[in-house]
Amino acid sequence: MGHWEIFLFFLIIAFVYASVGFGGGSSYLAVLAMYNLPYQEIRLTALICNVIVVVGGVYIYIKNNQIDWRKVLPITLVSVPSAYLGAILKISQETFFLILGITLIIAALLLWIKTGTKNDKEPTEPTKQSILGNTALGGGIGFLSGLVGIGGGIFLSPLLNLMKWDTPRRIAATSSVFILVNSVSGIFGQVSKLSVEVDSVRILSLCLAVFLGGQIGSRMSLKWNPLVIKRVTAVLVLVAGINVLIKYW
Repeated sequence: MGHWEIFLFFLIIAFVYASVGFGGGSSYLAVLAMYNLPYQEIRLTALICNVIVVVGGVYIYIKNNQIDWRKVLPITLVSVPSAYLGAILKISQETFFLILGITLIIAALLLWIKTGTKNDKEPTEPTKQSILGNTALGGGIGFLSGLVGIGGGIFLSPLLNLMKWDTPRRIAATSSVFILVNSVSGIFGQVSKLSVEVDSVRILSLCLAVFLGGQIGSRMSLKWNPLVIKRVTAVLVLVAGINVLIKYW
């Protein structure tokens, strides 16, 4: 596999994020954007890694009855076909990297905002939300998710926290489900429209790196401050986004 150091980067990202309960999808994109790889491969790799990282968390949330399906379904039902449509939309490499750069910069700003995590004190009464509004929010983020190659949680979670949509724990669970279903939908869409030959060995190697890092990190339970991890990541993602715009715009 060329660029073997990407394996190490992915393993470290998965390890750090898993140790504090995060996924790291935007960081995978930020790393891949630094290399001259086919943009179809970048999107596909990031989505597959998202699935590997969040599937275990979703299982735990379901097992512990921490998912309010009545509130999750309106957000995810429209986001799934929207992610598929975003994935099959034909765009040029230049357009993709322009959208990716802008997306990473916005994601960095959202990451910097101090929002609740699943370990924060639970609010007593979440704000009532419109089903139509939740559906529109999920659909919009879902489309962007499929187009760029992210799960969408990096946008959904901060926005739901700012909206006081539910408790931090429920928002974390909702974001995990959202990332999983949209990543799977995006994968199907992108595989159906692949126009170049991707490096399957590299993709599988990075999947292995994410799996190993995530498994080790989730069992280490390191006493790192999640807010510090988010803000350090925000700076790195911001730099990556600016670099992408300078390089491809």
